[in-house]
Amino acid sequence: MIEKKISLIDLEQTWDFASKLANITNTGDVITFNGDLGVGKTTFIKSFINKLASEDVEVTSPTFNLLHLYKLEKFEIWHFDLYRIKNKEEIFELGIEDAFEYGISLIEWPEIIRNILPKDRLEIEMSFGESEFSREIILKAYGTWKNKIINGI
Repeated sequence: MIEKKISLIDLEQTWDFASKLANITNTGDVITFNGDLGVGKTTFIKSFINKLASEDVEVTSPTFNLLHLYKLEKFEIWHFDLYRIKNKEEIFELGIEDAFEYGISLIEWPEIIRNILPKDRLEIEMSFGESEFSREIILKAYGTWKNKIINGI
């Protein structure tokens, strides 16, 4: 595992970083998101998805549905929000194994499934910065993500 810290001073830098990350992502990639409520996980994911989409996509938090599936031209993006999951067996009913194999998996609140996450993954920890729109991000790259982070961002 390698770790990289990034400071983003405003929303524009956050969107730019999400876009850069989207550019180096492929089918089978798994990215998890941790951070306090309201820190911007879904906003980051919205920028990420819209970078990969050929047209603007409405991205909302799947807090109540647990999963939103976005079928884009080149990718399927599986956006999970596991905040309300109480039993990790529920995640299998949502098709997480298919997501790992056939799509790009973006997972908010992944703690409950940490032991079933692929070895190749990127963990993003987001926290509030000093100003209203600044954010501090810690990237933890595992497996093939190590080279992607070293070379791509």
